[in-house]
Amino acid sequence: MTMFSPDDCQRYYQALLEKNRDYEGLFYVGVKTTGVFCRPTCPARKPKYENCEFFQTAQQALLASYRPCLRCRPLSHPNQVSELARTLVEAVEANPEKRWKEADFAALSIDAVTARRQFQKRFGMSFVDYGRARRMGLAMKQIRDGNSVIDAQIASGYESASGFRDAFSRILGAVPSKLKPGRGHQHHYQPKSGEQASLFPESSRVLQPLKAAWLDTRLGPLLAIADDDALHLLEFVDRRGLEREVERLRLRLKLAVIPGRTPVTGSIERELAHYFAGTLIRFQTPLARLGSPFQRAVWVELEKIPPGETRSYSDIAAAMGQPSALRAVAQANGANQLAIVIPCHRVINADGELGGYGGGLCRKQWLLAHERQMATAQVRAATEEHP
Repeated sequence: MTMFSPDDCQRYYQALLEKNRDYEGLFYVGVKTTGVFCRPTCPARKPKYENCEFFQTAQQALLASYRPCLRCRPLSHPNQVSELARTLVEAVEANPEKRWKEADFAALSIDAVTARRQFQKRFGMSFVDYGRARRMGLAMKQIRDGNSVIDAQIASGYESASGFRDAFSRILGAVPSKLKPGRGHQHHYQPKSGEQASLFPESSRVLQPLKAAWLDTRLGPLLAIADDDALHLLEFVDRRGLEREVERLRLRLKLAVIPGRTPVTGSIERELAHYFAGTLIRFQTPLARLGSPFQRAVWVELEKIPPGETRSYSDIAAAMGQPSALRAVAQANGANQLAIVIPCHRVINADGELGGYGGGLCRKQWLLAHERQMATAQVRAATEEHP
C-alpha cells in the first residue's frame, strides 16, 4: 500500500522514465521483481509500472524489504555520505544476516560511538535499526517466496522462534525518545467523528504502549497489535509492506509497539480459532478503526457484506451514495489494517474476478469459500430448527 495517490505514482513513474533530476529526494522507487530500491535518476533499465512501489523516504523502502540499488546508491543522495558510513552500509549489505557487536566495529578500525552518531545523523535511523531492518526484510522476503517461518528465522540469525517474533514486532526501531514503555506514558486520544462511542467512552482516554503478538492460524501467522481496549492491526506477516503499516500506526498514535499480549489479543485469538474451525461467523472483538471519515465509512460498508457473499467496488460506492468514487473506495479498501475481521476480502471486481488482496489471492479464495460453507451451514441449521 503506497503512501502516495495514484496520480502521484503516475507522475513519479514518468519522472523515473525520464530520469528527471527535479524529483531527486522527493521519492524512492522499490522494484518488486528485483527487490531493490532506487533514486529517480537511476540509470538501470526501467521496470514496468505495475512492478513499482513508491516511498517518501529510504527508510520506508528498507522497512518494506527492499535493498539499496548498487548502481544509483540511494543511501548516498543528496549529499555524499562519509567514508565511515559508506563502509558500514557496504558491510551490512555484504552480510545482512550478521548481528553486529562492538568487536565488529573494531575489526573495521571504526569507533562504534562515532559510527552510530554519523549513521543516525545521515540516515535518520540508528545503525542497529538499519541492520535489523535488513535482516528482517530478508526474512520476510523468504516467507513471501514460500519458505517456512523456521527457515526464515534461521536465515535471519535468530536462534529462537520467540526472538524472531519479538524482533518482527520491533522491526520499526527503538521506542521514540519521548516514549518510554513501562514508565506509564500517557497519550490522550480524541475520538474522531464517526468512531464508536463504545470504543472511546470518554472525551479522552489514556493509552499505554501498543502490544504486538504473533497468532498462528491455518492460513499462516498473523500479527496482532492491540491495547487494552481495542485491536489496532491484524495482518498476515508475509504481507509486503507490513513493516510500514506498523510504522504508520506507531507514528499516528505516537505510541511504542512492544512485544506482548492484552485481553483484546486473547479475544481475537479465540475468535479466530472458532472462525477457522467453522463455528464463528461474526467477530465481537472491539476494533480501533483509525482512518479518515471516508475510509471509516467504507469499512462500515464492508462489515455490512453478509458472510458468504461478495460486493464490487461499484456496489460499495453506490451504497455510500457516491457512485463515482470507485478509486477512493478501492484505496480505502486497501488501507484496511484489520484483515478478516473487517472483511475487505469480500470485495471483488465487477466482472466477478477476485481482484487483489494484501494477504494473497489464494487466501482470499479460501476465505470466501470457507465463509460460503459456514453461511450455508448456518442456514441449514436454522431451517432444521424451524422447518
